[in-house]
Amino acid sequence: MAATGSVRATSALNVKPSQLNLSSKLPLPPPFSVTPLCRRSANSHRRTLVLVRAGLDAKPTVLVAEKLGEAGLTLLKDFANIDCSYNLSPEELCTKISLCDALIVRSGTKVTREVFESSGGRLKVVGRAGVGIDNVDLAAATEHGCLVVNAPTANTVAAAEHGIALLTAMARNIAQADASVKAGKWQRNKYVGVSLVGKTLAVMGFGKVGSEVARRAKGLGMHVIAHDPYAPADRARAIGVDLVGFDEALATADFISLHMPLTAATAKVLNDETFARMKKGVRIVNVARGGVIDEEALVRALDAGVVAQAALDVFTEEPPSKDSKLVQHENVTVTPHLGASTMEAQEGVAIEIAEAVVGALKGELAATAVNAPMVPAEVLTELKPFVVLAEKLGRLAVQLVGGGSGVKTVKVTYASARAPDDLDTRLLRAMITKGLIEPISSVFVNLVNADFTAKQRGLRITEERIILDGSPESPLEFVQVQIANVESKFASAISESGEIKVEGRVKDGIPHLTRVGEFEVDVSLEGSIILCRQVDQPGMIGRVGSILGEENVNVSFMSVGRIAPRKQAVMAIGVDDQPSKETLKMIGDISSIEEFVFLKL
Repeated sequence: MAATGSVRATSALNVKPSQLNLSSKLPLPPPFSVTPLCRRSANSHRRTLVLVRAGLDAKPTVLVAEKLGEAGLTLLKDFANIDCSYNLSPEELCTKISLCDALIVRSGTKVTREVFESSGGRLKVVGRAGVGIDNVDLAAATEHGCLVVNAPTANTVAAAEHGIALLTAMARNIAQADASVKAGKWQRNKYVGVSLVGKTLAVMGFGKVGSEVARRAKGLGMHVIAHDPYAPADRARAIGVDLVGFDEALATADFISLHMPLTAATAKVLNDETFARMKKGVRIVNVARGGVIDEEALVRALDAGVVAQAALDVFTEEPPSKDSKLVQHENVTVTPHLGASTMEAQEGVAIEIAEAVVGALKGELAATAVNAPMVPAEVLTELKPFVVLAEKLGRLAVQLVGGGSGVKTVKVTYASARAPDDLDTRLLRAMITKGLIEPISSVFVNLVNADFTAKQRGLRITEERIILDGSPESPLEFVQVQIANVESKFASAISESGEIKVEGRVKDGIPHLTRVGEFEVDVSLEGSIILCRQVDQPGMIGRVGSILGEENVNVSFMSVGRIAPRKQAVMAIGVDDQPSKETLKMIGDISSIEEFVFLKL
């Protein structure tokens, strides 16, 4: 068993709060950071312009491409320069985007691959003021390292209320009767409606809006069923809703309310074939996305009486053509995409998306990110020091690689007393990937594009967990990173099984390196590290410390891990400054030191 001795310098006690600030450590840096912009720009002239702006302004620029509530704009103005440019053509958007760090849109602006490519790597955040993100090319955003955030909660109640409003208006022919009376007619017999009590409503998509519609429909005395392959059964039971299969929902519903996102799987999910499987006389409400209905097929179903009525707030093309057969159909009630259009919802969405965009530009993780792991705030707080540990272990491990074989296979081990389903490691894996790739590549890696970047470079990262006994108060006991099939600049970092191995723990909120190869050490992962393999003998710590002191290099931590007294030992020295080549040479010239390496964090 290796024994460990540790010497802590007094400077290690002076930990600055800013060093533990999550926003300074997470993978989305301030948009005015010079280095990533230099790396990512292929055009030297553009790079120069960006650097000048960063130096003079120090504020990011946010392009607001569609109308946003004043409360949101006020919040943005406190942090960034705001460019409110509405109704931009695709060409105009592509031209403007290279000067912007963030973009905020609603549903009317298409954020295509061309937009991300035109940004030249500067665009860091796209904010969708609303729920659906089908107008944003998520694959392109991820490839370009751009975070996409939405505002999924602020308009939930407004959309649900509008869905219920359309449901009741349709059932009682409110819109048609109103138009008739205003035209000077009095046609009571023509506009006899149907009751909602006791009828079956199928909620297709049991997310935030769908579940709120279900709550309100239950209050109207309706029997509510729902179809959603990802809906938790306990939430449905709590509301009093039965989860059923797609075919059963179609076959038994008197009313169908659509609340599903528009994806490849849901596009035109209501079509000639599915209409034919519905109960004759069914009534349909759509406040989700127009594209989930084949509109021509719906007209045919209405004409045939298969669908008795439809109430639509959304359309495949918005606005629809003036001569649209669907819009003009006497059994169809329409509104111009008003789902989120309440004063309260508009203000709430504006604030929610502004907060998400500002937070992302500061480098904080957004709970509403749609192309990165969703991390609840309480989990994020708990994982914060481990996030820093994960990136620094990746940086240490890759700097130990020697030779020209390249890094291809990495194994990450997490030791925890928690159950496997109680620890989401995607965030930690992304940070390890960032640490592995950035020191040896010109690419900027963040939480969004980490997995894509690793795959693109042929880097295979596997994960395993060691389940420990004991109290699961801390999410992790230690994290270990191993790189296989490579040479090492520091032979002592090679484990018995032949991989470069580093291991770390969090102590008192500070990440520590606790193992290199088969040697136990204990050094704070702040500043940089010098690793030395030596013959264990008295005075070694003092000799190395004296050299560093004479060269004005401040030591934060020093730790020695040894096999046995007077045998080989590894000394890990934490330093605040980078030693000169001459200083490192003096350390290497000490006769008892067999090898050493400087690792920059």
